[in-house]
Amino acid sequence: MTTKPNGIEAWLRGPIHNIPLLLQPAAHALIQSQEEVKRYTQEFPEELLWKQPVGRASVGFHLQHLTGVVDRLLTYAKGSNLSELQLQALRNEGNAETKTTIAELVELFEHKVNEALSYFKSLADVDLTQARTVGRKQLPTTLIGLLFHAAEHSQRHVGQLLVTVSTVQAMNNRK
Repeated sequence: MTTKPNGIEAWLRGPIHNIPLLLQPAAHALIQSQEEVKRYTQEFPEELLWKQPVGRASVGFHLQHLTGVVDRLLTYAKGSNLSELQLQALRNEGNAETKTTIAELVELFEHKVNEALSYFKSLADVDLTQARTVGRKQLPTTLIGLLFHAAEHSQRHVGQLLVTVSTVQAMNNRK
């Protein structure tokens, strides 16, 4: 789903087939994030991708972070630790030297959301209270906690992305 059918937000479109009822809100939030990322970056100029308005994170950072956070939280949800590749990606979030385009970053996020939704479909309600840990410190959480955090954290960064897109474009238009 990459469009906003009839102007209706994802959470008002009804249940998503084969996703447990308790994960419907998280799935809807991820779908909404996916759609909004695509919409907000649709005509955003490539040359502004790494601009940091008033020292804040760039549009490129937000796009990389959106994908990275879902990837990392899915890894923890599956009971695994982060790989060296994931740690390297985390260190590179916001790095303009990656030479990545907006279209590539959006596509990576869409792919990661689709992967998350597929994972949601593999779960049953009884799985959701399973204990999980996060990071090197092995901080305690649950499977449902990780999946909801992936959704709400994505929504937070989509909001920041919208503000950054608007700010950078406004600053560029004043020149």
